[in-house]
Amino acid sequence: MSIVILGIESSCDDTGAAVMRDGELLSNVTASQKVHEAYGGVVPELASRAHQQNIVPVVDQALKQAGVTLDELTAICVTFGPGLMGSLLVGVSFAKGLAISLGIPLIEANHLQGHVLAHFIKSPLRTPFLCLLVSGGNSQIIKVNAYNDMEILGQTIDDAAGEAMDKCSKVMGFGYPGGPIIDRLARQGNPDAYHFSKPNIAGLDYSFSGLKTSFLYFLRDQQKEDPQFVEHHKEDLAASLEKTIVEILMKKLKMAVKQTGIRRVALSGGVSANTALRQAFMNQQKAGNWEVFIPPFSFTTDNAAMIAVTGYYKYLDKDFATIDKAAYSRTTI
Repeated sequence: MSIVILGIESSCDDTGAAVMRDGELLSNVTASQKVHEAYGGVVPELASRAHQQNIVPVVDQALKQAGVTLDELTAICVTFGPGLMGSLLVGVSFAKGLAISLGIPLIEANHLQGHVLAHFIKSPLRTPFLCLLVSGGNSQIIKVNAYNDMEILGQTIDDAAGEAMDKCSKVMGFGYPGGPIIDRLARQGNPDAYHFSKPNIAGLDYSFSGLKTSFLYFLRDQQKEDPQFVEHHKEDLAASLEKTIVEILMKKLKMAVKQTGIRRVALSGGVSANTALRQAFMNQQKAGNWEVFIPPFSFTTDNAAMIAVTGYYKYLDKDFATIDKAAYSRTTI
C-alpha cells in the first residue's frame, strides 16, 4: 500500500503544501506574501492573516497537482516550529483538524530539520555529512548522522547571515527581502571595493552583529560627505558585503571539515540561493577538497516539500505526534 504524505509549511510568511507518494514528490505549491515589502520585514499579524486566507487554496492546489484525493492521504506532516507563533498555529490547527477528520496520523516537522532534509527529497544523501544551514534566522553548521540524528557543531550567537543582509539592505534603502536584492546587485559590483571588519569568535560559532554595525557606521560616515553615496556605489557595496559574509561562513565551515574529517558537505536554507555562496561551495569541489550538495532553488526557501519528506521518513518509523502537541516558536533541531 502506498504511503501518501501531505506536507504543510507555515512557519513565517510563505504558505506551502506538498504531496509525496512513497518518497516521490508529486507537487509542491507555495503562496508568498508581498504585503510585508512595504514594512521592510515580516509583520507577524499580517503573516498569520495571510496564512488563513492561503492555506485552503494552497492545500487544494497541491492535491490537484498531485492527482491525489483526501481519502488517499496516509498521514499529514506539518511544521510545529520554530517560527512565528501566529503563523505556525494556522498550519498546525489546520493539519490537526484535517488529520482528525480523516482519521490518519499527524506528524511533527521541525522547520530546521526540514531544511536539512531537503537533500533527501530526490534521494537520501549518504551520511554522515556536514550541512551549512543559512537563512534569515539561522546560521548553523550541523553534523548529520541520520535523518533523525543531527548535531549542531556551531551556530550564530546573535544575528544570522540572512538577517544581516536584510538589515543592511534596509539601511541602504534596497527593500525587503534584502538577500535577493544584494545578490543581484553584487553580480555587477567589485567585491574588493570595500573591506569590512570580520568577527573573531572562538570555535565554530558565528557572529554577524559586529559586521552589521560596522557596515552601518561606514555608511553613516560616507553619507556625511556624499548623501548620494549608496546610490553611486550600490553595486560595489553589495558585492563587498556579500563577499565578507560568504568568507565568514566558509571560514568556520572549513574548520568543521578539518575537525571532523567529513568532506561530504551540503548547503541548506534560504541564503543557499546566494550566487557567491554557491560558487564558494563549487570552488571547494573543483579543487577536490569536498563533495558538495547544493539544493535546487525551489528547495532553498521555506517550502512544503522538505516537510513532506520529513513526514515520509518519520512515518516509516511510526514517529507520530499526539493531537495535543503544541507549536513552538524556538527550538534546535
